[in-house]
Amino acid sequence: MLGMVLIYTDGACSGNPGPGGWAWAVAPSGEPQANGGEAHTTNQRMELTAVIEAIKSVSADEPVEIRSDSTYVVNCFRDEWWKGWLARGWRNSQKQPVANRDLWEPLINMVNERGNVTFSWVKAHNGDPLNELVDRLAVAASLGFTR
Repeated sequence: MLGMVLIYTDGACSGNPGPGGWAWAVAPSGEPQANGGEAHTTNQRMELTAVIEAIKSVSADEPVEIRSDSTYVVNCFRDEWWKGWLARGWRNSQKQPVANRDLWEPLINMVNERGNVTFSWVKAHNGDPLNELVDRLAVAASLGFTR
């Protein structure tokens, strides 16, 4: 059995919606890492994109822990929001369409198909070196789309 790969992820957005960036980095060294962005997006979309890109970077047979400061991402899996969404035909508990379904659907499928992805939450801007790194990388990526 291979060891657990710990990956920090983050998303950033200026304006929300506005120019945004995402990033991931592997602990403990911060390498490898990647980031990217979009000209018009939201913070939540960038958080989701960071997780998708991070998971895609790891071999399917390697267990992955995603560490994120996004309760939106972590709680979806920890509290199994996605099961309710599927049961209600991609409607949330208020019977509204699930926001960002175009990203949630492939992410949920990826996590379920792999069966070896876990999520943990880290407080933002609290001195965790890897969380601070991915925050800087996400913000830097978002700046590539500002005037």
